[in-house]
Amino acid sequence: MRRNRGTPDADGEPVRTPVLADVAELAGVSQQTVSRVVNGSPSVARRTRERVEAAIAELGYRPNAAARALVTRRSRRIGVVAARATLHGTAATLLGVQEAARAAGYSVTVVMVRDILPETVEEALRELHEQSVEGVVAIVPEDAAQETVAAADAVVPCVLAPGLDGPGLPDAYWLEVAAAHEAVRHLVELGHRTVHHLAGPADWAESRARATGWRTALVETLRVVPAPVRGDWTAASGYLAALRLLEDGATAVFAANDHMALGVVRAVTEAGGTVPGDVSVVGFDDMPDAAYLTPPLTTVHKDFAEVGRRCVEVLLGRLSDRLVHPEAVSPRLVVRASTGVPPAVPLGGPAERRTAAAG
Repeated sequence: MRRNRGTPDADGEPVRTPVLADVAELAGVSQQTVSRVVNGSPSVARRTRERVEAAIAELGYRPNAAARALVTRRSRRIGVVAARATLHGTAATLLGVQEAARAAGYSVTVVMVRDILPETVEEALRELHEQSVEGVVAIVPEDAAQETVAAADAVVPCVLAPGLDGPGLPDAYWLEVAAAHEAVRHLVELGHRTVHHLAGPADWAESRARATGWRTALVETLRVVPAPVRGDWTAASGYLAALRLLEDGATAVFAANDHMALGVVRAVTEAGGTVPGDVSVVGFDDMPDAAYLTPPLTTVHKDFAEVGRRCVEVLLGRLSDRLVHPEAVSPRLVVRASTGVPPAVPLGGPAERRTAAAG
């Protein structure tokens, strides 16, 4: 058998590390064929693949984790598909995934997608599969994208983060409902006659959970349930939605995330009002700057990094044929200065109401 070219020769002199061309020569194939085998391409005949793998093993060819996977059948690599990296939740979850994976001895390959359309997510999953990842954490909360991930699970194990409606953390949905419920009860207990909701997109599980908690709290306290106004998680959408809510005489707004809550605060300020003097505002996520806004934002804290770490725990359990059911991360209300008692007269609504009250 040919000696491993990565070991010293008889005189103790080191022999150069084998390269792809050496594998091709020993296997009697082209370098392109070796590359296809290393990258897991299915377009290589079985016998050819076996010759290449045997040559890799004999030479000790180790260019990267993909090559090691051909010998050990383990790449020690986790893939991540992530969208909306500008959102606090996505970025923090990704950080948690990376920390947990590295602590377990896994490298991480991240594919950021420009949108969360099914075809885009499918392409990203295919790219990760071709890089021989052992499993995937998908940070794609939109329904159709999650269905695409669920279908891919038959090929490579996948865990959804935060796993509200899918595999991974099945209790997370109800904890989000409970957290939203607590936030709305806080506003009701301050004396607000009702609480308007600035919801996220309808096809996001997180948005549905937070809307469910909002509605349940109002029904339980015998408050009128106004029609929710939807945004797209951005501050700009929160600002535009708040203009409509002010026209409806809103004195309290529960926004489905902190970014949209920022838009509400600006709209109130531009309308000549104050937060919380005229409108109380509650967000969700507790982004890092929430405590330093003017006023500091009352919001629901969610440890997204811990969500990422627990998703990795679930995934590694699956890779080891173990069922792992970690407790879901429980969000909690953080009361700051953006909420208070309702004003005597709403900031919005017909102008004559405010004029009469002032007189």
